[in-house]
Amino acid sequence: MDAAFLGDWLNLLLRWAHMIVGIAWVGASFYFIWLDNHLHAPLDPADAAKGIGGEVWAVHGGGFYTAKKFRLAPEKLPPELHWFKWEAYTTLITGFLLLCLVYYYGAQIALIDPSVMALSRPEAIAIGLAFLVGGWLFYDLICRSAFGEDDLILGGLLFLYCVFAAWALCHIFSGRGAYIHFGAMLGVIMALNVFFVIIPGQRELVRAKEEGRTPDPRFGLRGRQRSVHNTYFTLPVLFTMISNHYAGLYGHEWNWVLLVMISVAGALIRVWFVQRHKGNANPLVLASGLVMLALTAIVSLPRPSADGGGGPVAFSEVQPIIQARCVPCHATRPVQEGFTAPPKGVVLETPAEIRTRAAMINQQAVVSKVMPPGNLTNITDSERSLIARWFKAGAQ
Repeated sequence: MDAAFLGDWLNLLLRWAHMIVGIAWVGASFYFIWLDNHLHAPLDPADAAKGIGGEVWAVHGGGFYTAKKFRLAPEKLPPELHWFKWEAYTTLITGFLLLCLVYYYGAQIALIDPSVMALSRPEAIAIGLAFLVGGWLFYDLICRSAFGEDDLILGGLLFLYCVFAAWALCHIFSGRGAYIHFGAMLGVIMALNVFFVIIPGQRELVRAKEEGRTPDPRFGLRGRQRSVHNTYFTLPVLFTMISNHYAGLYGHEWNWVLLVMISVAGALIRVWFVQRHKGNANPLVLASGLVMLALTAIVSLPRPSADGGGGPVAFSEVQPIIQARCVPCHATRPVQEGFTAPPKGVVLETPAEIRTRAAMINQQAVVSKVMPPGNLTNITDSERSLIARWFKAGAQ
């Protein structure tokens, strides 16, 4: 069986599975945040006497529901208790397998950019894994340290680390590879928060109830802190999952700044949603997030392409460049190793197809220089300049 064909199917299945379990995890997380922030005093005084601290009534799907939360624990545990953990674990597993398939197995295409840093595949993979592991170790260390007792200081340190990680990754990998590793680093932190902190805290709560003792409050406080971090990491992580579609961001010369800005915007918007659940939404928080998005768009405005001067360039000079540097991938039947179909269905074999895609070619081959990926086909700066001059003259 052809390896590229098999790789495409593995990519499809892993991406689909990752999306499904990710939706389940994020959906459950968002629901419980919403639920916790909408609790009201129980309507029945008998419920309050049983230790119920709050309840929510809802209507959905043709039925009425009520969810009740105990201040600590029920008098007697039920025979079956539902745990929300496998959504997080399967998201981590499928995401890591997808990362290995697309960015590690296909490192020369998706991860390594010699114009950023010349790396061998083993070096690139080692650095990528180091960021995933190191990000968790640093995060967990400062959360457990004295800094973790002050949310303001802790938040500042986490922000500075994220800025450093964004800058470092964008100066090591291709923009596309840097963005996905930034998101993967946050995703690993989120999943390991569940595995090492949140679920152990819940197990301690259950054990304490079964043993008839008061649970250690540290576990609950620590789990709540990590849950809050997870909900604010969510939107930046979701952005990085779709970022490879937007070369204007990851291919920008200030790509790390744009990554930080859009992550801050996502976190602020999520803060506003949480405030809204509590009924005390601050419009300035939402406005700040939207302004940050607008500033990101402004900063990412395409730069004028450097055409190196000179007069207009004829199509006859550009077509051989496209044929040699772009068509190996962007053909009905690609000949470039690792491709079984043209990326995003873009074919550049005929003059009409090239002219139709002239703006895209200029943006990705000249302005952002993200194409060819990792410069697989060895396009030169002089060839990029010819494309720029041809496009500037009207792409005739």
